[in-house]
Amino acid sequence: MAIVETRRTADGVTRITLNRPEKANALDELMVAALLDAFAAAQTDGTRLLILDAAGKHFCAGFDLGNLDDCSDGDLLLRFVRVETALQALYHLPFPTLALAKGRAMGAGADLFAACGRRVAAPGTQFRMPGLAFGILLGTRRLAARIGVDAARRIQNETRTFDASEALALGFATDIAEEPDWPPFIDAATAAANTLAPEATAALFRATAPDTRAEDMADLSASASSPGLKQRIQAYRDAMKR
Repeated sequence: MAIVETRRTADGVTRITLNRPEKANALDELMVAALLDAFAAAQTDGTRLLILDAAGKHFCAGFDLGNLDDCSDGDLLLRFVRVETALQALYHLPFPTLALAKGRAMGAGADLFAACGRRVAAPGTQFRMPGLAFGILLGTRRLAARIGVDAARRIQNETRTFDASEALALGFATDIAEEPDWPPFIDAATAAANTLAPEATAALFRATAPDTRAEDMADLSASASSPGLKQRIQAYRDAMKR
């Protein structure tokens, strides 16, 4: 089966499912490439609403660092750049997006969730954005646009895990619902996505999404290209095990 499954319905809904449940849907190079392809296709195939969800118990465990020992700093830098490119593509899609999360949404997985316009989390979903713990500045402006500067600083400075209830209070999640109760959210999002003409929707989204792509990529590249990236990530992983 595909590591990213894409299904499109007659009413203009594209549903993208992360499909590495045995790895908690952690993002490897192939999955990021598949997401980039899926986001690009959605811009030209008549999609009116994109839904992002995941197979298995967890939404996304972030970067798959199972092969860290085989990576150089340059390899890791490229992987971060590719992930940021995918996050930018998702955030700037010219139509509504809906994320449906459960279990764990960590690191880049939390960023995927936050990049969507409407964000439904199952009770007990856990989020964590630890990038700055190993010196990576990823998606901070997008996060601040979502939840405000003070909350964004607090989440990233503390690098702690927070649950769905706190995510809702912060505005990181827009709704909390058990997975069996997600269909009404999908129906409502589908109806809303088809209210305006596609051109009007695209104009609305262009006018209301802060475009900081160049600055975000520059910040990420500068932070990731600082010498010792691999060692910083390894030190963080070792600290988390203690």
